[in-house]
Amino acid sequence: MKHTQDSTETEAPRAAPEARLVGSDRVLAVLKEVARHPDGIRLDELTRAMASPKSTVHRALASLSRADLVDQDERGRYLLGDEFLRIAFAHHEARPDHVRVHPVLEALARRFGETAHYAVLDGRDVVYRAKADPPSGAARLTSTVGGRNPAHATGVGKLLLSLRLDTLAAVEEWIGAVPLRRRTPRTLCTAAELHRDFGATRERGYAVDDQESETGVCCIALPVYTDSPSLPSGAVSVSALTYRTPLERLAASVEEIRELLGPLGKGNR
Repeated sequence: MKHTQDSTETEAPRAAPEARLVGSDRVLAVLKEVARHPDGIRLDELTRAMASPKSTVHRALASLSRADLVDQDERGRYLLGDEFLRIAFAHHEARPDHVRVHPVLEALARRFGETAHYAVLDGRDVVYRAKADPPSGAARLTSTVGGRNPAHATGVGKLLLSLRLDTLAAVEEWIGAVPLRRRTPRTLCTAAELHRDFGATRERGYAVDDQESETGVCCIALPVYTDSPSLPSGAVSVSALTYRTPLERLAASVEEIRELLGPLGKGNR
């Protein structure tokens, strides 16, 4: 059953919207598909993934290549171009939240010897805006800046959702008709489970991920206020390998994490 759900989530949504895409929308859809393949993707593979005629995909690639947003390597595979990467990194480095939060993440990574993230909520997902790895020699997580994870399965996501969904009805409406994906046996997927967890999160002021996103990884997450003192712009988490830093140790250090957050962790709640 799980395999069936995964196939539906990863394949059908990408083919169905393509029938409605025209002109620049189709070009952008091709760009997004290329971005899903950091090692590159061939034209035939891209055509199948997009469920579009080869000539249509090739025209979109030609437009993107002229703008240096897509390149073709010596193996004939298409990758994101240097101009796209230049724009993306320049924009990322200039973001006020990234500039302000990153020193805090570095301090957290040094203090705990674990990975620190800053993430924001985007619909049913969280998007990682910044990341700091532990010192050299320590095992590191594979998360990436710009990467996404289901909000309900992460500490940062549950923290941010808890401040927006304060009733069972609100949680049920947020889940809607599409079941939440169970990432591990510990993932909370029902409205009742999440409502209870959100209540506990609001009461203690931080969220926990007890191996709910990935087995063997736990985290603790706190809100960050970069724009408004009343609504957090995102959340900071310390994510740890459980054998090295158990969740209980992270939870016992929550006041120290708040001190490292400084003004960024203070809102008018």
